[in-house]
Amino acid sequence: MAIKTYNRTNFHRHTFCVFQKVDLETIENKKPDYKSKSGSSYYFTDDGVYRLSNHWGRAANCKWRLAGMNVSNASRTKVGFALWNSFYSDNDSEKHYFIAVDYETKTVQYQHKDSTDFKAIFMLRTASETTKIIKEIRNLFTNDSWAKHFEMPIDVLRNTIIEQLITTNEPLIEIKRKLRNSL
Repeated sequence: MAIKTYNRTNFHRHTFCVFQKVDLETIENKKPDYKSKSGSSYYFTDDGVYRLSNHWGRAANCKWRLAGMNVSNASRTKVGFALWNSFYSDNDSEKHYFIAVDYETKTVQYQHKDSTDFKAIFMLRTASETTKIIKEIRNLFTNDSWAKHFEMPIDVLRNTIIEQLITTNEPLIEIKRKLRNSL
């Protein structure tokens, strides 16, 4: 199936995109090409779009994330830029998403299957399935009480379980059970 081409007329309809953070000075002398009802401003170029907004994540019927943004700075106004080819088709019923984990920083994000980060080992899921697995992984990173029944270093155990979560359809409880039985 061919990947849809996005531009200024259709990028805001059912898309996923990870914008790259840029300095406010990049757009300070420009007039917005469009202002949304929610207060976001859009500046179009031939290559992509700048978005000035105080809300990222769900935006109407889209999932737009700002790279490097975390919960503590999520509400402050930021500028992001995305190339037109960084927008991907999105809907809630198709398996568009895979989960990317950074074990060093103990962070987890979802990514789109059409991104360059996708590898065949990753399990593709719907948006709701992806959300469920991300919650489980975040819990594995923040809570150690679940590991008391295992005789394995917590980091090794955690990484083993998470790898299986992101590469199989095996439920968390089943992964833990099989690991416990194999020790």
